[in-house]
Amino acid sequence: MLISDQVIEAPNWTPDGQWLIFNAGGELWRMPADGSAEPDPIDTGSIRRLNNDHVLSPDGQTIYMSNNDGHLYAVPITGGQPRKVSNTHSVYFRHYLHGISPDGETLCYVAVEGDEPRRANIFTIPADGGPDTRLSDISEPNDGPEFSPDGKWIYFNSERAVTEPGHAQIFRMRPDGTGIEQLTHDERVNWFPHPSPDGEWIVYLSYPQGTLGHPADRHVILRRMRPDGREMADVAAFFGGQGTINVNSWAPDSRRFAFVAYPVS
Repeated sequence: MLISDQVIEAPNWTPDGQWLIFNAGGELWRMPADGSAEPDPIDTGSIRRLNNDHVLSPDGQTIYMSNNDGHLYAVPITGGQPRKVSNTHSVYFRHYLHGISPDGETLCYVAVEGDEPRRANIFTIPADGGPDTRLSDISEPNDGPEFSPDGKWIYFNSERAVTEPGHAQIFRMRPDGTGIEQLTHDERVNWFPHPSPDGEWIVYLSYPQGTLGHPADRHVILRRMRPDGREMADVAAFFGGQGTINVNSWAPDSRRFAFVAYPVS
């Protein structure tokens, strides 16, 4: 356990199980997964205003990250000068990274796009850079897209079946945007579905009814379910929200996951 007096967010577990990567103060940090040493910053070169959306390549060699300039970058996990992955668009278009395919070749992200009122839709892009592929084209917000370990699904949260403003639920679709299935159907507001590496479970963040977006400083529940929505159950309840599990934080053995809580002092 790491206890800090500054805001830390969005832990990733490295594929070798040795390290946790997390965001704090616009930078990335690394600490031993067993908490045996203090965190060290990861050098991200000229990119120093990172938000908390980042993923690790399946081989553990690369961190893909979202910067506050709205673009996606890749940097070696050991640190260095990042390379830009995303494209420049002629309209307002900001990238928020959430997933990488199991072969490491494709990133999936949310783009906040267009004129006011802006929309949040799901896209993919080659991890080495290349054309964007649109997977959704709706006015209702979408977020948190993440590949299943077998690459057959992308899990995400969306208001596409909204019954009241902000009422996000968990969905999945095929990697080409077809075959959309709704997996949660409750009164709570559900965000950020994360498949376990063995493909057996999904963990997601559940907010109280009436929550708009995914704010910080809320009483939240971590829930788990099977990939098709069965066997839903609560795992933990605490004070958290934004930053708690914005990225996939499963350990490689699928027996544990990391999260951030913000206790009320």
